[in-house]
Amino acid sequence: MISNGYKIELIKEARRLDALLGETSDFGKLVLEITDEQNNRAILELIKKYSLIKMEQKQERITELLCKYLGAIKVEGISEELNESSNTSHDELISQLNELVGLENVKQQVADLIDYNQIQNIRAKSGLKNSDKTLHMAFLGNPGTAKTTVARIVGKMYKSIGLLSKGHFIEASRTDLIAEYQGQTAIKVKRLINRAKGGVLFIDEAYSITENHHSDSYGRESLTELTKALEDYRDDLVVIVAGYTNLMEKFFESNPGLKSRFNTFISFNDYSIDELTRIFTYTCDRNDYTIEDEAVEKIHNLLEAKLKEQEDHFSNGRFIRNLFDDITMNQSKRLSKLTGDIAKETLMLITKDDVF
Repeated sequence: MISNGYKIELIKEARRLDALLGETSDFGKLVLEITDEQNNRAILELIKKYSLIKMEQKQERITELLCKYLGAIKVEGISEELNESSNTSHDELISQLNELVGLENVKQQVADLIDYNQIQNIRAKSGLKNSDKTLHMAFLGNPGTAKTTVARIVGKMYKSIGLLSKGHFIEASRTDLIAEYQGQTAIKVKRLINRAKGGVLFIDEAYSITENHHSDSYGRESLTELTKALEDYRDDLVVIVAGYTNLMEKFFESNPGLKSRFNTFISFNDYSIDELTRIFTYTCDRNDYTIEDEAVEKIHNLLEAKLKEQEDHFSNGRFIRNLFDDITMNQSKRLSKLTGDIAKETLMLITKDDVF
């Protein structure tokens, strides 16, 4: 991203000033607060301190870089929201959901939710009492089971039926919800909620917010602010929390009233061997690769062995992505030994020799 380049240059310039001004200078610290926490107070403090430096000791470059960085962040944020909230038709979104391998129970629950909320909308327009159910959801299951993909589709579906004003998607983790300094966490959560209004805020590994619940006051502050937002903005915000089933159960126990803010709990089961094999062949097709039958059989057997070996910690779709990268690397090494022109069909084909 453009903003990352400006960030690096801004940090370099702040460190140059610190080196020039000595131990009492804290431009580097202020810049990190700005870039890592989007701390508005730090922006004002930096500008104020910079204005007090003697002219011969400074250049205008740091203010120029600060403006470029903040501008790039704003533009990228707007671009991200516009991309996420593109006007995909409802039928196209249903097709996207149904094209996902496996997840039959997930697809059915999402379809039921859409039907329910569409009818509630019609009731409201007819002057009838509407349901008091919130739109917030919890996605429970192991990594690599398409929780993030489904969350994106749900946000766009809710926009398509008029439940959300934008339908954009904001993904967050513990670092996005907890600040470095006391008193800044609530501000950071509010800022994130404001960005997410009108769309979906997806918090993966949500339990990490409260992993140190008994000693982590920052985590408790974050969760308190988040719980309040779940109620205050329920009419135009969907918060989806996700993570391992057992850890998410502890997460809901960490704050009285938190679980009651979520009406929908969807379990994402691990993929079967056949489903994982289908995901691999689909990945090949999507990336202009073909795969011979013997290679497919070898992959099926490999997956069976891996699943037995890593039963409790298998990463599902993530494992398939890594496997695809390894196998295409093997294919590249094999083809690099050929002489002369390489035919298009040969460049596309994955053979059993590429599967280790």
